[in-house]
Amino acid sequence: MGTYNHTGQVVTDLERSKRFYQEVLGFRYWHQITPPDAPTAKLSCLSPPLGTTVAYLTLDGFVLELLHYSAPGATAPFTPRTMNEPGLTHLSISVDDVQATAARAVEYGGQIIEESDIGVATFIRDPDGQLLELLPVSYRDGLPPRP
Repeated sequence: MGTYNHTGQVVTDLERSKRFYQEVLGFRYWHQITPPDAPTAKLSCLSPPLGTTVAYLTLDGFVLELLHYSAPGATAPFTPRTMNEPGLTHLSISVDDVQATAARAVEYGGQIIEESDIGVATFIRDPDGQLLELLPVSYRDGLPPRP
């Protein structure tokens, strides 16, 4: 039996990403740590040095772990993902105004995926290219109760 802990993603500019998720999507800052390289590298199956700083943000019970590696060469280059690749593809966030939120994302370094816009929902990318689906709050309100 498990309990949800967090979902992690690597970012190239921690402060920029914290601003993006807080100002655009309404996440709240929880806490930040700077774990030592040796156990972090072993757990992550990466080679030190890493220079890791980790910030935790929350939204409606969801915990987003933003990982930043400050050591030169510790962060791999971005590779765009598509929606049909196995594994995690995107985060989906319900917002009051999809179009206004998408426009605000651009102000904070994000990008609107214009070809995905179906009027009531669209995809954006955060400043590091992470796909985010924006849905209206009414979509979530129409779902069955959570177990």
